[in-house]
Amino acid sequence: MDRKLRATRAEAFKALHDKPGIFAIPNPWDAGSAKILATLGFEALATTSAGFAFSVGRPDAEGALDRTGTLENARAIVEATSLPVSADLENGFGDDPDTCAETILLAAQVGLVGGSIEDATGRVDDPIYSYDLSVERVRAAVKAARSLPFPFVLTARAENLINGRPDLDDTIHRLVAFAEAGADVLYAPGLRTREEIAAVVRAVAPRPVNVVMGLSGPAHSLDALASLGVKRVSLGSSFARAAYGALLRAAREVKRDGTFDFAREAVPYGEINAIFKR
Repeated sequence: MDRKLRATRAEAFKALHDKPGIFAIPNPWDAGSAKILATLGFEALATTSAGFAFSVGRPDAEGALDRTGTLENARAIVEATSLPVSADLENGFGDDPDTCAETILLAAQVGLVGGSIEDATGRVDDPIYSYDLSVERVRAAVKAARSLPFPFVLTARAENLINGRPDLDDTIHRLVAFAEAGADVLYAPGLRTREEIAAVVRAVAPRPVNVVMGLSGPAHSLDALASLGVKRVSLGSSFARAAYGALLRAAREVKRDGTFDFAREAVPYGEINAIFKR
C-alpha cells in the first residue's frame, strides 16, 4: 500500500479514538463483506478470526489459522475499501514477545493500521498466559507499533472471561497493566453487565475501551454503552454468523420442505451487484 494512503487511514483511525463519542466498528470476514459494510457509512472496519475461519471451513480455535493466511485475508479486506482496518491478530501467533512484535510489523506491511494481541494461549490445559508474560508480550507489541512511521492503534485483550476464568478483578488488573505498558485500547471480551463494563472503563481511564456486542447474552445499545464511557463497539463474528444463519435457514427450507420462500428475503441481485461494481 502507498505510504501516504496508509498514513491517512492511520490518522483517521486514531482520530476516531481521540474525538468525543462512541463508534461501532463492524467485522467483515472477506473482501465482499467489507465492501458491503463500507457502503453503510461505517468509519472503520475490524477483521474477525472466527468469521474468517468459518469462511474457509475451519472452526474458531487457536491454531486453526496461521499468520500468513490471516494477514492475506486482512490484506484483501484492506484493499476492498478506503476505510482504515484493524485486525484480530489472536495471540500474536506465538508465545514469545518477539513473535508478537514481529506480527505487528507484518500487519503494518499489509496495510493494517491497528490490531489486537490477546493473552490467551490456545491451550485447553493452560488457557491464559501468566500475568508477567502477558504484560511483556503487550510491551513488545507496543514497542513494535511505536517504531512504525504512522500511528498504529494497538489493542490489548484480556481473555479470562471467555476462557472459563470469570475473574473480573484479575481481568481488570491485567487491563490496567496493559494500559501502563502502552496499549492504546483495552478490551475484555465477555463483559456482561453495565457494572462490569463501567468498572473496566473507570480502571483504565482515560484509555479507550472496546466492548463486543452481538454475541450471546445481554445486548446493550450504543447509547447505553456511551453513557458508561465505552469508546468503541465491535461485533466479533456476529455478522458472519448472521449471514451463515440465513444460508442455513434457506438451505434447510429447500431440503426439508422443497420450497423456496427464502428468496423473498434475499437481497436483489441488482442491488448487491451494484455494490461490487463501485
